[in-house]
Amino acid sequence: MNNHYDVIVVGAGPSAVFLAYELVVKQSKKKVLLIEQGKSVEKRYCPIEKTGNCIHCKPMCNITCGFSGAGAFSDGKLSLYNKDDDDIHVGGILHEYIGVENTKALIDYTDQIYLKFGADKHLEGTEYKDEVRKICQKAKKENITLIDIPIRHLGTEKSHELYYKIQQFLLENGVEIKFETAVKDLIVEDNKIKGVKIQSASDYVEQKEECEELYADKVVLAVGRKGANWLVGMCDKHNIVTEAGTVDIGIRYELPDKVMEKINKYMYEGKFVGRVGRYKDKVRTFCQNPSGFVSTEVYDNNITLVNGHSYKEKKSTNTNLAILVSHNFNYPFNKPIDYGRNIAKNLNEIGAGKIVVQRLGDIYRGKRTWKEELDNNAVVPTLKNAEPGDLTFAIGYRTMTNILDFIQSVDKVVEGFAAPENLLYGPEIKFYSNKVKITNDFETSIKGLYSIGDGGGMTRGLMMASCSGVQMARILEREE
Repeated sequence: MNNHYDVIVVGAGPSAVFLAYELVVKQSKKKVLLIEQGKSVEKRYCPIEKTGNCIHCKPMCNITCGFSGAGAFSDGKLSLYNKDDDDIHVGGILHEYIGVENTKALIDYTDQIYLKFGADKHLEGTEYKDEVRKICQKAKKENITLIDIPIRHLGTEKSHELYYKIQQFLLENGVEIKFETAVKDLIVEDNKIKGVKIQSASDYVEQKEECEELYADKVVLAVGRKGANWLVGMCDKHNIVTEAGTVDIGIRYELPDKVMEKINKYMYEGKFVGRVGRYKDKVRTFCQNPSGFVSTEVYDNNITLVNGHSYKEKKSTNTNLAILVSHNFNYPFNKPIDYGRNIAKNLNEIGAGKIVVQRLGDIYRGKRTWKEELDNNAVVPTLKNAEPGDLTFAIGYRTMTNILDFIQSVDKVVEGFAAPENLLYGPEIKFYSNKVKITNDFETSIKGLYSIGDGGGMTRGLMMASCSGVQMARILEREE
């Protein structure tokens, strides 16, 4: 019957895509279905460049939803590793399930797939080891770690081309993909997965009840950060065992390329991590975009968040990066996603539905930023429709204090990092579900139900999400 499959994958981000790819190249006989809320790659584009404002694409945001997921439509960076590393320093905790050496081998294998489909052969961060070592030593004196790993930069526009080729490869090799389709519920009987209930993405947004049922003995949840909230609901409804999770809350920071010149040249992306200031909470930089552009993305219930893009050919004169503070909650409050969503909602209301931007110097002076001041600011914002305002009205004292202390500490490593004309945009929030408890074979507490990628808390970023998909495919084949 057409409604029966061997494997159903919820989502079509990197983890799902590479799961399907690996099954194809291993000549698996499994009937595979990918279910994706968003559109196919060639139909994904953001109208903001033409309209000047986010128009809240219906039924789903074209940046956060669609084949290849949200990460591939930001800056498209693949984080690798150094040969002499005895640990995996970025990208989540995949190595805790399969071991460091196996993870390295997966990264090598997955990287070759990206190269096969057109990724740039040049690796950033491999040519200036002595210079990077000096910066690392300088950072260490400020209790900050600068993670030095090779980066393969796809570029936002080149990511589209690459993933289109992979999409067509999957379709031509018998992988079925349902676009603009949402999974409303899981079908679970006697603690075993039986399938999923689906409906059009439009009906899902309008909260209609009518669904179609699809069946499979194996269902893989690969929902990404966009699906983290949905995943929490599924875990609560079906008693899927989870552990306390993390939500990363912060801002997108924009400053001149000339300030970040050495980091950009030597490393392309500097990953600073530290526990500085009075609270000693973990603060990190993420998704650095040399000569890039600040952007927006829309999540469920029209929550608007800030992000960043970096193109291969289109350039600005600014670098942008995220500064994120990790928040972990337990008793009696253990809802990190709700906490983050409330901050985002409040900031969106302050910005009248737009991203809020504020000059660093204005925060220190205890005042909001006004349009006239922003128009004459030395750092010209690349997100043209951001609303000047005051981030401190919505971002909590502890979080903002962590961000400001971190900026001051990094300034001692990178002179000019704390210049008063630098810009903070908010909110930037990375949603992860309460971490789904899984076995080393990625199976949840529901038999036949698996969780991979960013949404369930296993990975963070393109490379590791992709690796988790490859490993999931191998597990599925091995279990036959």
